[in-house]
Amino acid sequence: MGLALVLFTALYVLWDGWSLSDALYMTAITLTTVGFREVRELDDVGRLITVAAAFAGAALLFGGVGIMAELLVADLASGRRERRRMQERIDRLVGHTIVCGYGRVGSTVAHELRRAGREVVILDVHPASLDRARADGYLIVDGDATEDAILDRAGLARAAGLVASIDSDANNVYVVLTARTRNPDLFIVARAAAPSAEAKLLRAGADRIVSPYTMAGRRIAELAVRPAVVDFIDAALSGGAVTFGIEQHRVVAGSPAGGRTVGELAAEGVVTLAVVTDGALEPHPDPDRRIGTGDELVVSGLTDHLREVLGSR
Repeated sequence: MGLALVLFTALYVLWDGWSLSDALYMTAITLTTVGFREVRELDDVGRLITVAAAFAGAALLFGGVGIMAELLVADLASGRRERRRMQERIDRLVGHTIVCGYGRVGSTVAHELRRAGREVVILDVHPASLDRARADGYLIVDGDATEDAILDRAGLARAAGLVASIDSDANNVYVVLTARTRNPDLFIVARAAAPSAEAKLLRAGADRIVSPYTMAGRRIAELAVRPAVVDFIDAALSGGAVTFGIEQHRVVAGSPAGGRTVGELAAEGVVTLAVVTDGALEPHPDPDRRIGTGDELVVSGLTDHLREVLGSR
């Protein structure tokens, strides 16, 4: 459009002898199809210039609209706009959990994390898995979780945790190693299909290892021996409609639990099942045991009461 404006303005000036302001005005109203009135009487040459300018303006206008519409339709059809918007949402997340692999294990993990109120980002390479995750309402990143750039797109540097639930032990080891290197403070849980993979995952930097087959066997045995206990623990951890729960609470500076004793918390209805200090588990702590900053408390009680006393979610 700018080139046409210069060209036809020059034609009016050179062939018809118009002033620059008259030529520019005439060119502008013709190219934009406004056409208020002729600035001057036009001779045959002037009319030819005006006709050419009118056709050029119409072509540029409608051609430009057509190109913009085509680009917009292509953008929508390819899903680029949706991916950009989703990436913008991921870029705003802090303290979320990245789930690598949206198979049977990964989808269950994501569902439970969402029920616990956690923000979740799904990483997967399989279109069918990504479609299911998208349909389930999760933020997704299409790509190989073993690649640094893909983990960065999922907000690894700002994440609080990562779950490696790919159906390949080798890939899980590589994901854990990469994630631990790039974010030393990340809490990582990894799936291990083969017993031999557990030691490798620990060396790679996983904080916890889960073998679905081993855990399934243990759960079946526990249900056969003590079903009521299993039902109670499931209900307490479910985050559903039950009014009681078992929670983990980290004591930070300024926490309501800091400086208080286990007995004082019990008097307010918060039962301390265990205290974890520097990785050491202290079950059934003494009532006189004083809670310090950095302690991890495993507590039980009425859900609303736990939030009130401890200030937790």
